[in-house]
Formats: sequence, structure tokens, C-alpha cells
Amino acid sequence: MSTLHVSIKTHRRVLLQPAALEDVVADNLKGTDETGHIELARAGEAGVQHGRGEIAKTPVRVSQRHQPATLVVAGITREGGPNGHGNAPWQQPRVFVLSKDGKPLDPTSPRRARLLLKAGRAAVVKATPFVIRLKDRHSRDSTTQGVVIGIDPGSKTTGFAVWRETTPGVRESAFLAEVEHRGAVISKKLEQRSNYRRRRRSVNLRYRQPRFNNRTKPKGWLAPSLQHRVNTTTSWVERLARWAPVVGVEMELVRFDMQQIQNPEIAGVEYQQGELAGYEVREYLLNKWGRSCAYCDATNIPLQVEHVQPKARGGSNRVSNLTLACGPCNQRKNAQPVETFLAHDPARLARIQRNAKTSLRDAAAVNATRNALFRALSEHHTVLTGTGGETKYNRSRFGLPKTHALDALAVGNPATIDAITGWDGMRVLTIKCTGRGQYQRTKTDKHGFPRLKYTRQKTHYGYQTGDYVRAVVPAGKHAGTHTGRVAVRATGSFVVTGADGVRRGINHKHCTLLQRQDGYGYRQASHQLSQP
Repeated sequence: MSTLHVSIKTHRRVLLQPAALEDVVADNLKGTDETGHIELARAGEAGVQHGRGEIAKTPVRVSQRHQPATLVVAGITREGGPNGHGNAPWQQPRVFVLSKDGKPLDPTSPRRARLLLKAGRAAVVKATPFVIRLKDRHSRDSTTQGVVIGIDPGSKTTGFAVWRETTPGVRESAFLAEVEHRGAVISKKLEQRSNYRRRRRSVNLRYRQPRFNNRTKPKGWLAPSLQHRVNTTTSWVERLARWAPVVGVEMELVRFDMQQIQNPEIAGVEYQQGELAGYEVREYLLNKWGRSCAYCDATNIPLQVEHVQPKARGGSNRVSNLTLACGPCNQRKNAQPVETFLAHDPARLARIQRNAKTSLRDAAAVNATRNALFRALSEHHTVLTGTGGETKYNRSRFGLPKTHALDALAVGNPATIDAITGWDGMRVLTIKCTGRGQYQRTKTDKHGFPRLKYTRQKTHYGYQTGDYVRAVVPAGKHAGTHTGRVAVRATGSFVVTGADGVRRGINHKHCTLLQRQDGYGYRQASHQLSQP
């Protein structure tokens, strides 16, 4: 993890602040430096002592944390509540707090964090997720209650929830996040590398000697795209454990019944018989599709086996993804998605999709990684498991929408959960795995031939691709303030991608570093109260 070391240059005015930490006072550029001296009474009095040494005269009420105000965040105007309707206000995640010696303390409210920063008693460690470090409080002088991490593992997205129990059985949400995996990207890159090597075998190019003695896979081996899911999930659990006093982990240990997904009415001996029991593949397809072309209903002509979802777009060779097509239709469809090819004939599209069954790719990925993830987490934490049925029951009982983050909040034994609070309107941090770059220094075209070369140097003018920056452009077509991830160029003309789009040609002199790249991209959303 990249840690942003705090010094005189890391002033809070140039650090990315969550919306709840930004108000008229916090954004006042004439304010005192975080290392300056501000009286606590002038800072608004931080409240009663809360395990971090904040002593004040007036207790802080929970209902006063978020007062109705007008706020613009990423183009969204808030007045009173979400979408300006005056209902439940936006709830910011709690801020992670570290002691002076770097040990995790209980998360605090955004208001208290803002007052600590304003009083010079804390410094920013990480902008996203927002983490502060106290300057005058050691861990030995603090008492922590502890938090629990909930995990909802998924094939493409994994949900995380951090909660605490102020009252036994009542879960209070403190932090929600969803991690988007890059397993499909890894598979594509491995396939591309395989194609490069295959081409080198057939032409007079550099080729290494064959190696046959080092191909044995160790016990428990997973494909790189699957191992990535396990590594990313455990990595984020360890990150959260560095920022909060984690006392346990609860995860959904789900196993999908592949045959029941294909046939909900399967039972008995049918589990021992495959879909092709008593059939050859071609004969099965002829009977299934009525010995006619699925796209034009042509009969009494040679028919070809066709993939409903092309293999070039992630389709499989499973018999449920196969159909029959005449030669002309097969050529016209080529590698198009079936939805595009039959956009003019929705009735036929619906019939084909009805006959084609749900892909098992995601279910297989979860089944393959469930035990590996459990073993990896059990090495460092006490892990409790729950079933998918228990999670669904908890979600329905408390009226939670179906999302990965809220599933992580609802995981566990229903007998131990009396209420789930603090989730409605809470901003969810969406974390996209972007990687840390690549070793390949040559960019190729679609045929594999070199098109251009990357520079050997990855850092230019103090910035690296993936850093989070704020660009203040005084004039020109990009005049204004733009915040987002930067793509660096040796010329000093950068590309900044943020909520307002892609801005090209931003001079490096206009950029201010907010956070070093850490292999992830971040954006925030919110959960609205809705029916599950």
C-alpha cells in the first residue's frame, strides 16, 4: 500500500476530502495550517472523550452530525437529503483513525475528524478511503470497541462492510465498499501472451528452449484470474485491519448447484445423468432446435453448429450455448452478440435466449475460490461463515436492497442479528482493480505487430500514471478545476480522467498530487431506500 507521508507539503487544503469533510470553513484557504495552533473552543469543541483524547464541554448528538445544507459533489446537488427531497440525509462513511504510533483506533464521525484536522490534532494519512492519524494520542491511552468485516464474495464484484455493535445484535454500518475484480482482463492478457508465443513458434523469431520439467502445478493451484480474486479480497481485509481494530470476519461461504441452475426441477438419478444422456451433440442440437436454422427457420439445408454468444466475446462450448445456423446466417452473424444480430427481431431473440441457459462461468469462479479464500482469511483472523440463504433472509427481513455491499452487511446467522442500521443513503466506495502498470514496453496492433513504444521511465515530473491529482487550469478550453486519475506523458502534457470526463493536454505545472497510485480506481455512490 502506498502511504502518503504527512509533512508541511501535505496540507489538508490540497488533499482529497470526502464530501462530509468539506464545508465553508474547511475549504477556507486562509485557514491555519494543520500544524498551527487553534483553540479547541474555536474549532467548535470536538465533543466528549471518545477513546482518542477529545475532551470538550458539550456532548455530540448523533442526530446533529449531518445538518441540512446545500452541497455539490461530483455534479450532484444535495439540499436537505438525497436528490433534494428532504428524506434521510446522505450518510458519509466513518473516518478511519490511527494513533500516534500508527495503531488502529475506532472509526470516528466525519464531523469529529474535521474538527481534529482543523485543530491541528490530526493529519491526513490516506485520502481514499479517508484515514487520519492523531498527533497527541497513543494506542496505550485509548480503549477500542472493535469492528467486524463482512464479505460477500463474487465473481466480478466482492462486497465489503465494516460494522460495529453498540448494542448486542444491532449492527451499525460504518463503511461500505465494492471491489470490482479484473479477472477477465487477466484471462485476456494470458490468452494474448499465448498467441504471441504461438506465433514465435511458426516464424524465425527468438524462441526459448522447451521446458517440460517445471510444469507441475502445486496442490491447491488456481488459475491466475481466480487467484487474483482471492488475493484482492485478502489484501483489502488486511488494509481494513490496518485502519480499524478488527475483531472478526464474517463471510458468505456459498456453493452453487450447477445442475440446478440449468434445471430447477432436477432430482434423484437425474443428477447422475448429464444433459446429453442418450444423445450425440449434433443429434441433440437437431432435436432441440427442430432441425432448422435458429435465425431464419430454413430447413432441408446443411446446418452448422453456431455459438449463441461468440467465443470471442466470452461464450463457452457448453451445449446450452450452441445452436444451429445455416451458412449465410452464420457468416452474417460472425462474432456479433446475438442481441445485436437480432435487434430487428425481438421475438426470435427472446425465443433463442429462452432456449439458451444461464452461463455458469461466474458460479464456477465462486465455487473454485470459496475454500481458498476461507483458508487464506483464517490464517490471520477469526472467520465466521454464513450461507446465501441466511444472507437473503436477513436482507429481506430488514428491507435491504440487493447489492454486494449490503449483502456483506447482512451476512451471518439470523439469530444473532436484531437490527441493521446506518446503511440507508450511505455512500458506497466502488473500488476498481486497475493494476500497477505492465512490463511490456511495446504497444501492438490487433495483429500483434509493434505499433509504438512506451518510455522506459514511468515517472515524469514527479507523477506516475494512476496518481490522483487536482488540476487547476487558469485559462484555455480546459479552464477550471479537474480532479481525477492522471495519465502521464514525457512531454509534460497529461491526461486527467475524472467525474467531468477526460481532459487531455493538461500541463503538469497545473497539477497537485492528492494520492499516489495504489493499483485501484475509486468512485463513490449511494444506496437509496428501496424495496429488496
